[in-house]
Amino acid sequence: MPEREDDHLTPATRLLEKRREMAEVEQALGAQKEEFQMKMESLQQRREELERKEFQLKESLLKFDKFLKENDSKRARAIKKANDERELTKSKDKEISRLKVETELLVKQKEKLQKKMDKNVIYHRYLEKVLESAEEFHEIREIIARYDTLTTTHEDKNNEILGYNNQLSGLQTRLDKAQSEAVKLESWWTHIKNTAAKKTLLLGRVKMATHNLYQLVSRHQKSHQEEGEVEDTNEQLAKIQQYIQDLTHITQEIKRAEAAALSYAGASSSQ
Repeated sequence: MPEREDDHLTPATRLLEKRREMAEVEQALGAQKEEFQMKMESLQQRREELERKEFQLKESLLKFDKFLKENDSKRARAIKKANDERELTKSKDKEISRLKVETELLVKQKEKLQKKMDKNVIYHRYLEKVLESAEEFHEIREIIARYDTLTTTHEDKNNEILGYNNQLSGLQTRLDKAQSEAVKLESWWTHIKNTAAKKTLLLGRVKMATHNLYQLVSRHQKSHQEEGEVEDTNEQLAKIQQYIQDLTHITQEIKRAEAAALSYAGASSSQ
């Protein structure tokens, strides 16, 4: 019988299981012994029968040698039968050897189970003492069932705690991610405020420069006294642009007049 390792069972359960296995082994061993005895008796009978037949065959050979020579076929069949009987005897001897080996294995297995049972008997005695002192239990199997129930409950609680821990870990991860995102957003908002402040300062400088340039242009045109001063920056820029275009046009006209005068003077001197 194959040996089973039931580590998940309680000591008392293993003890009961080993006792059951040991009873099965003893029963199988008894059956093997009975079968072995029967085969030995059968083999002995066959041996005796073979010896008797061999004796008869020898007598027949001595008495009917001449007859057997005339009947070679009958003699050959007799020899073949004797050889078959010998082969059968050899086969039975092999079977007996196999049964001996199996018997030795069963005995070793029985000894191993006996050692395990002796090792676990202390747990059985402990459960018997618990049974004597506990009023709510009447049999050892009730104690084992209660233990199994408590073990299952403990495992369920552990699984529940593990689930809560997984949820907590997930929430912590989400919190860390949110805090990291908040830091990024805060840094981005600070950058926006700093950029806006710089652009506001630059816009103020541009408006101030535009206003100063507009004042300068207005003084040259003397138009602000008649039309009133313009406050809108875009309009001031438009006035400045128009002044620059007019001034550029006048400058180009002056250059063309000077070039014409120089050309005329050159022509007069050559005459």
